[in-house]
Amino acid sequence: MGLDEDALEYHREEPPGKIEISTTKPTNTQRDLSLAYSPGVAAPCREIRDDPAEAYSYTTKGNMVGVVSDGSAVLGLGDIGPEASKPVMEGKGVLFKRFADIDVFDIELDHDSAEEMVHTISAMEPTFGGINLEDIKAPECFEVEERLREEMDIPVFHDDQHGTAIISGAALLNAVDISEKDIADLDIVFSGAGASALATARFYVSLGATRENITMCDSGGIITEERAERGDVNEFKREFARDVPEGDLRDAMDGADVFVGLSIGGLVDEDMVRSMADNPIIFAMANPDPEIDYEDAKQARDDTVIVATGRSDYPNQVNNVLGFPFIFRGALDARATEINEEMKVAAAEALATLAREDVPDAVVKAYGDQPLQFGSEYIIPKPLDPRVLFEVAPAVAKAAIDSGAARRELDLEEYTEQLEARLGKSREMMRVVLNKAKSDPKRLVLAEGDDEKMIRAAYQLVDQGIAHPILIGDREVIWAEMERLGLSFEPEIVDPDEASLDPYADRLYELRQRKGLTRREADDLIRDGNYLGSVMVEMGDADAMLTGLMHHYPSALRPPLQVVGTAEDADYAAGVYMLTFKNRVIFCVDATVNQDPDEDVLAEITKHTAELAREFNVEPRAALLSYSDFGSVDNVGTRKVRKAAERLRSDPRADFPVDGEMQADTAVVEEIMNDTYSFSELDAPANVLVFPNLEAGNIGYKLLQRLGGAEAIGPMLVGMDKPVHVLQRGDEVKDIVNLAGVAVVDAQDES
Repeated sequence: MGLDEDALEYHREEPPGKIEISTTKPTNTQRDLSLAYSPGVAAPCREIRDDPAEAYSYTTKGNMVGVVSDGSAVLGLGDIGPEASKPVMEGKGVLFKRFADIDVFDIELDHDSAEEMVHTISAMEPTFGGINLEDIKAPECFEVEERLREEMDIPVFHDDQHGTAIISGAALLNAVDISEKDIADLDIVFSGAGASALATARFYVSLGATRENITMCDSGGIITEERAERGDVNEFKREFARDVPEGDLRDAMDGADVFVGLSIGGLVDEDMVRSMADNPIIFAMANPDPEIDYEDAKQARDDTVIVATGRSDYPNQVNNVLGFPFIFRGALDARATEINEEMKVAAAEALATLAREDVPDAVVKAYGDQPLQFGSEYIIPKPLDPRVLFEVAPAVAKAAIDSGAARRELDLEEYTEQLEARLGKSREMMRVVLNKAKSDPKRLVLAEGDDEKMIRAAYQLVDQGIAHPILIGDREVIWAEMERLGLSFEPEIVDPDEASLDPYADRLYELRQRKGLTRREADDLIRDGNYLGSVMVEMGDADAMLTGLMHHYPSALRPPLQVVGTAEDADYAAGVYMLTFKNRVIFCVDATVNQDPDEDVLAEITKHTAELAREFNVEPRAALLSYSDFGSVDNVGTRKVRKAAERLRSDPRADFPVDGEMQADTAVVEEIMNDTYSFSELDAPANVLVFPNLEAGNIGYKLLQRLGGAEAIGPMLVGMDKPVHVLQRGDEVKDIVNLAGVAVVDAQDES
């Protein structure tokens, strides 16, 4: 099927459309219903009657935006009317929810005048925390937005005007920096003089451009003072009328620094690009066909041409979804009365700054593994970059507070963490550990230090104050990779080909001489990053270590087990995965180390995992799993699990609820535990799941991750004498940073 047929099938599949309403509170019992509706609902009603601001506390108002349109100017479709515009408005709601967790009602109005629009929309203020105007034709859109901003005490934002302005403004800030120009000196030419173009021109002035240097062209050519005097242009275009000779777009572009296209495709040719000033900036944003194709603009001349378009198949896509969800998120959370110019500028500056940061691996993969590094081909972040939420929204909220538009003060550091939690429980849990790590960063060895991911992780560890990384690897390779990646920091590097390793070789020989290791073999082995890093940790020259990114797990684990070994009070190490669901966290052990643990091993690794859970501020409740429930099957396999649970219950050092053997659903379903096995030591579902063997553990955590929708963090190695963790081959930079945070917290506990 073609794209149209696919889209039709997508929209009509049951249930039709793209959105639905779901409940956020329990509705399973009669008491639940009496709280949700009559008679309980009267209590919040009375509170709001006495203080209308309490609507933000007791209803969805603070997280609800109305997407409102009359369907008179739908992108690419024109005036199709309100009913036909509904799929677009539903789609807008999807984007609000997907990118910023904002709920939306789409409102399509059958009105013929701005007056009717204003009257209807303003009457909906009690329902919404903000209004997003969409696809309303000019000039009515100007009047509607202006009057609503005056009449309503909640944010009103016409995305068609301001979205492109903000996103392209962020691109302009970075493009100017790359081209080594001053924004105040730019000669800027606009093709198009509609709502979006006028708002963009005004916004560029807010960013520092000079109004007198902006030339605007419509279908009649350059907008001049002479044309304005003749009445050829409307009142809105007159704002940018210039005292220059009349001419067309070709004349206007001669010598210009910046071209901004918000008109129709194919208006610009290569000769027009060649006529521009050195290192020109071209934002050809007509959709689906830009004013000039990306390739044609780049090939028109030999110097640096920075090109942005509205298309996703070219670099530097100016996509409004980078703006409106996050702007409204910050505005709603600050309970702003408006979205003012300071808030819009803050959004653009935050986007520009984010584009200069290292890009997460997941984002690179989402865009086909194309290189994403600050430069002429990457001047604005990608819409799927999750960091946009907790970079832009706090910047907008801060601007709202600073400008006096906010009705609520926010602790911005705490607010940023709350936003991270919206992206998933794993971020919330990791923030607990990373904040602990930042309180006392430790020296962390990265054994495979000349790998690109390790270098990028080291940069983030330094930048965020999580750890003091030590990179083991070829010094020249590391510095060359840092330069290629544009990472400016000075990590500690231990190059085995340069450093004097005799003390470490001596120690390795001392530790392993009665395990068959000769002195010559120690000299050779110590040049291996895994052995060198392990000895550095064992000798106290580093506090913790990460390895495994480029090795199979068993081969990466062997050196630290041989050199560092298990803790004084431990005989066994184990691998733990933390699985985070929407409202639940579970620690799974053992998924990586012990093939067929006996009751001693099971008991010990359960205690280790309980200690790990407490590092994440989780009080452990442990279940030792089997295919049997409390003796329903009696054999060697079930017996070892049962005995391990009995041993733990009698161990005073196991100061947490523990029970077993039990089936997996018994361990995690409260109703089964309470109704059938009320005698159990667990008073709530287990959050530490101890598997009977390595095979079950590995299968179990992967099924939970893939089919249960859990995010996995780990494997975290417990039971070691010093903090050593082994990554999985192919882990992303965020995984390295997360495990580094765990290692630092482990080291803090050791000191």
